[in-house]
Amino acid sequence: MTLALQYRRLVLRRTVLFAALVLALIVSLLLDLAAGPANLDLAHIIAGLWQPESMELRYRIILFDVRLPDALIALAVGAALGLAGIETQTVLNNPLASPFTLGVSSFAALGASIAIVFAPSFPWLDDTFLLPLCALSFALASGLVVLFFSQAMGGSRENVVLFGIALFFLGEALTAAMQYIGSAEAVQDIVFWNIGNLTKAGWPEVAIVTTCFLVILPFSLRHVWVLTLLRAGEAHAGSLGLNLNRVRFWVILRVSILAAFAVCFVGVIGFVGLIGPHVARLLLGEDHRLLVPGSALCAALILSLASVLSKTLLPGVIIPVGILTALIGVPLFILLIINQKRTH
Repeated sequence: MTLALQYRRLVLRRTVLFAALVLALIVSLLLDLAAGPANLDLAHIIAGLWQPESMELRYRIILFDVRLPDALIALAVGAALGLAGIETQTVLNNPLASPFTLGVSSFAALGASIAIVFAPSFPWLDDTFLLPLCALSFALASGLVVLFFSQAMGGSRENVVLFGIALFFLGEALTAAMQYIGSAEAVQDIVFWNIGNLTKAGWPEVAIVTTCFLVILPFSLRHVWVLTLLRAGEAHAGSLGLNLNRVRFWVILRVSILAAFAVCFVGVIGFVGLIGPHVARLLLGEDHRLLVPGSALCAALILSLASVLSKTLLPGVIIPVGILTALIGVPLFILLIINQKRTH
């Protein structure tokens, strides 16, 4: 078998797997729309999506005002975290890196905690906008601080990781301080927000997160060859004239924006941005032309399936999706580690 034929077969196999991921995502979306106590089966949902006027008004409200925004925000948040995850792992050359390595999640939680604790002091401000705005502002601020520190210290990946971890623990400590001074009701709200929940998102939130992802994606795809080159090692990439500090700067900026917008509306959802890229890498290899969009697809699929489980495991109860992503992510991550050890 010639090398060219082997390459064509490899490309065909990975293309088929990529198409299978897209199909699985569509199926998961439909299952998510069908999950719930309203007795809407798949046939009814598909017909309603195709011809909304054919549905009864109550079912139309349930589908388009309740279930569809929840299902779509799972895809948007998952895709944003997956895209941020693959770029973080590649540019930091760290398989344990995730969008939250830079401290974005802990500072988003800090911003949300401040909004929850001090919201009663500002009765003229609407809590619906105050909480996500504070979470977004603090998350973006942490990303900017990491960027500034990275530039000041020469862009070393070790320094970026260490400073991100320091910011993570700082955010956790300050969030704990907010819980200490807050009321019992505020503490409960902070804990619930930190768990991660998709049910409070509506169409505006879906539009904002989706727009953020679609704006950032072309910039990530533009640098797929650079990211693939980085997988061969920084020394090799540097010998070919690649400006590593500049690459790391733009990746950290993109990751900070993606992670900040992903968590500000739904809370902290762990493991999705960590596991999604690893699953995509096992299926699609190291070619970032497929791996970058594939990571977004895998993370979106994982979060969508978690959303389905959150509505079906306990009848009549919606489990916060952040709990399920951790329960699914930990054993899956262990299996990935075992599989990596076997392949090496």
